[in-house]
Amino acid sequence: MNGKNPISASEIGTLWLTYQEKSMILRILEYFLAKADDQEAKNIMGGLWQELHFYIKEIKQIFEDEGVSVPIGFTSVDVNLDAPNLYDNGFDINFLRILKEVSMGMYTINMNMAYRKDVIAIYEGLTVVTHKIYKLTTLYLLEKGIITLPPKSTMPKTIEFVNDKSYLKGFQPFSDKRPLNHNELGILHHGVESNNVGMQLITGFAQCAENKEVKDYFVKGKELAKKQIKIYQEVLLKSDVPFSATSGSTVTTSTVAPFSDKLMMFCVYLLNGFGIVGCSFGSIFSLRNDVSLKTALIAKDIYFYADEGIKLMIKNGWLEEPPQMEDRVNIIKK
Repeated sequence: MNGKNPISASEIGTLWLTYQEKSMILRILEYFLAKADDQEAKNIMGGLWQELHFYIKEIKQIFEDEGVSVPIGFTSVDVNLDAPNLYDNGFDINFLRILKEVSMGMYTINMNMAYRKDVIAIYEGLTVVTHKIYKLTTLYLLEKGIITLPPKSTMPKTIEFVNDKSYLKGFQPFSDKRPLNHNELGILHHGVESNNVGMQLITGFAQCAENKEVKDYFVKGKELAKKQIKIYQEVLLKSDVPFSATSGSTVTTSTVAPFSDKLMMFCVYLLNGFGIVGCSFGSIFSLRNDVSLKTALIAKDIYFYADEGIKLMIKNGWLEEPPQMEDRVNIIKK
């Protein structure tokens, strides 16, 4: 091991999941690169592919050096580069931005469980890459008019403290609720924005999935995304917040799958986890209790939807088993 500390179980686990996620993103990028006709978008995606490919090799090398089985992840069999466009141009960068949001959260957790210098270096490098790509994708989408800025408000001129418990109350059917604070507004805007992209993504998946149960699962996910968008928008409208969102009409009529059902299910599995974490954040940091409860209930819906998806992946043999501790009970029995 060249004097290195032995790799810990937590590091194996986080590297394993990172390998799964990055191998999936490489396949998605390969398809989008094959279909893109905007050079700036190609430059962003091509640069990311090169950097992620480097870190995939780094993780694989650590596994091989430590005698750890290298996961299968996602390979060329999971992408069909000859499939026609499933999404209009612009969606590729929009979805890439969402994936980078997921990555930001994952690297924070992974870094907290890293102790070895080379493992820490991987997450440091991936964090730098993610922040750079998130910035590039955001600026690209704003310049192209594909995403809109959150609503504006008048600037606060004084510092105030909450002096009444009524600040927390949102369940007031016979009186006006207090205005949304800026944190709550940001949470609601992000909820609409991310679910809009998710609805487009999963609509395309539903059109081209080969397995009937998987297709039905994606249709259910599309309806769940629509439900969330409606809930968030209703709160904004009732609070007299002017809101605009880009059109969801970026899915073509193609029914030819660019990705395997296995890859599409894993992609939704990752986004479900991101959705649960996002709703938990909204539930904790929304100080108006009606907003807090709505986000908590949405998290519950996503949890049960995610659980259904995991069972479907297991049924079809698509869920690669993460590394686990020794089964001492069975070892002793033998």
